Amino acid sequence: QVQLVESGGGLVQAGGSLRLSCAASGRASSSSAMGWFRQTPGKEREFVAAIRWSGGSTIYADSVKGRFTISRDNAPITVYLQMNSLKLEDTAVYYCAVTPTYSSNSYYYFRATSYNYWGQGTQVTVSS
Repeated sequence: QVQLVESGGGLVQAGGSLRLSCAASGRASSSSAMGWFRQTPGKEREFVAAIRWSGGSTIYADSVKGRFTISRDNAPITVYLQMNSLKLEDTAVYYCAVTPTYSSNSYYYFRATSYNYWGQGTQVTVSS
């Protein structure tokens, strides 16, 4: 079992910044990667970013590349999502997730079905 707890969401004006955190406990050390997804009402969960534990390589969705940065701490296991230059369309509930599987194919991490544990989500609202 892995427990994930997100924090750091809130209300921010367009152009501003937020940093999300995802604290992992339980058997998180057996995971191969952690990812961030986001979801708005009526839409499917959308991939945002992921980081592999081995080597620390990062993967981003095109919509956030250059604005968001994913990073990690190993002890305790925590993954961060630094979000800069926020846009109205970044408004969503943000979820972190872990996957036990390593894949050299970056697009593996784009799929929500690749992840087996999820946090409860944190709301990010960007206002004009």
